[in-house]
Amino acid sequence: MAEVPGPPLRVLLAGGGTAGHVNPLLATAATLAGDDGAEITVLGTEAGLEHTLVPAAGYPLRIVPRVPLPRRPSADLLRLPGRLRAAVRAADVAITETAAEVVVGFGGYVATPAYLAARRLGVPVVVHEQNARPGLANRLGARWAAVVALTFPSTELRAARGRTEVTGLPLRPAVATLVADRATTDGATGRRVAGAAELGLNPDLPTLLVTGGSLGAQRLNEAVAGAANALAGAGVQVLHLTGRGKDEAVRATLAGAGREAADRYHVREYLPAMEHAYACADLVLCRSGAGTVSELAALGLPAVYVPLPFGNGEQRLNAADVVAAGGGVLVEDAELTPAWVAREVVALLSDPQALARRGAAAAGVGPRDGAARLAALVREAARGAGRG
Repeated sequence: MAEVPGPPLRVLLAGGGTAGHVNPLLATAATLAGDDGAEITVLGTEAGLEHTLVPAAGYPLRIVPRVPLPRRPSADLLRLPGRLRAAVRAADVAITETAAEVVVGFGGYVATPAYLAARRLGVPVVVHEQNARPGLANRLGARWAAVVALTFPSTELRAARGRTEVTGLPLRPAVATLVADRATTDGATGRRVAGAAELGLNPDLPTLLVTGGSLGAQRLNEAVAGAANALAGAGVQVLHLTGRGKDEAVRATLAGAGREAADRYHVREYLPAMEHAYACADLVLCRSGAGTVSELAALGLPAVYVPLPFGNGEQRLNAADVVAAGGGVLVEDAELTPAWVAREVVALLSDPQALARRGAAAAGVGPRDGAARLAALVREAARGAGRG
């Protein structure tokens, strides 16, 4: 007798604010909904990227009040208990009304009330930490999580009572497709030619991709644009994503460069479909956010990582495993100058064999199927809580 399928798994995903939280959340949602027909609800705020990206992806969004956690005594610290209670109540309602069987948190302001409400209701929690240095919310959630999933093996976060697994980062579907296509020479070549056509590039030239993220990075912009003549002289083509509102300064620098440099230097503020740029790139010069590091490693793309010079040192740690494996080079923000780019980046792009070895080393760091691995852990947590 054929087995009768049970009702779809009901999952509440909590995370938002930045692309670093929203992108892996949406990748996991797509895998759970596509592979299992799971019913997905997302918990977010009105201010984060999730407010537009989640409905655009077709998932219902439940709103909770944003509750920043002050790191020093202030008036916000006095208001924290009341704000947190309101957020936990909103998360409690979302879990109850959707009959969620598992809560999956990706960190950020939304995750803390979701974890607290799930614990009170007895709903299993799965934590995904994308950064090498875990945030406050996920450190809290790990205390009673059924599973803690890590992007990087070196991350110092463990489930106090459950399991800890290295899943890698759930990749955006477009990037995951590119990873699969690049597995063969013909596939990689086809995607490179198609991406170059999309972006107006020459697929036959060694290509440097420069990106500081959607907001850009002034240091990267100044250093690479200032080395335009040296890069062009070495036969290098540049695709430079400056960040919104930062392209004019780069264009002004290029106005003083030679004609050949200007012809081979392509400037854009932002590129939503980053898979086209990745498909064309031989080397990437970028910050080292967790998402960027994970995507480049999965794609086998060597990179020059320039960690943010402020904050808690998280970006340096994100790149540590790939750099140690030989899949990338790390340079301090203050050391990234036009002269450094002209010397070091030109040398890297002038040795295709060495670049290929670095790419292979990057590809060997961490899993490439993070969304599938995390989805499997979510199903396991549901079974552990009594689901058939």
